[in-house]
Amino acid sequence: MKFCADCGGSVSIRTPPGDHLPRYVCDRCGTVHYENPRLIVGCVPEHEGRILLCKRAIEPRRGYWTVPAGFMENGETLQQAAARESREEALAAVEIGSLLSIVHVLPAHQVHVYFRARLAGGGFGVGPESLAVELVHPASIPWSEIAFPSTEFALRRYLEDRAAAREPYHFAELTRRFAGAAE
Repeated sequence: MKFCADCGGSVSIRTPPGDHLPRYVCDRCGTVHYENPRLIVGCVPEHEGRILLCKRAIEPRRGYWTVPAGFMENGETLQQAAARESREEALAAVEIGSLLSIVHVLPAHQVHVYFRARLAGGGFGVGPESLAVELVHPASIPWSEIAFPSTEFALRRYLEDRAAAREPYHFAELTRRFAGAAE
């Protein structure tokens, strides 16, 4: 950040009085500009024992597989965001189920939230952010081609939980960057 969104003045990084962390502070009007983590929300849609995967058509990680997920928008709940991403990326209507995982992606300043989901009716297609969309048997998941560590974590926990007939939620913290840049 170089300029204040309120007055257009230049900003510098300093710790405001009463705070304990460095922030962008406007040198002219004194407005403190906070940067907070972004929420990425998605789901693991299942239909007749198979998992819905999308091959990314956009960077980062174009050409790699993921579950439907993306940035949460203002004015929607976590569950609504997960359902919207399924519609956008896979033209799929899903019924959002229980919380699956929360992954703190510290280097990217993101929190990834995944839900269990059921593909309603079984219909899906290729959305504008996907190169391909497929229902895959768990034994056919292309693990070496999964786009993000958080997606792999969620998928593995999903399959473990399904095999054990349980629905707990899981937490993880990713502290290092991976090849392929920010998530």
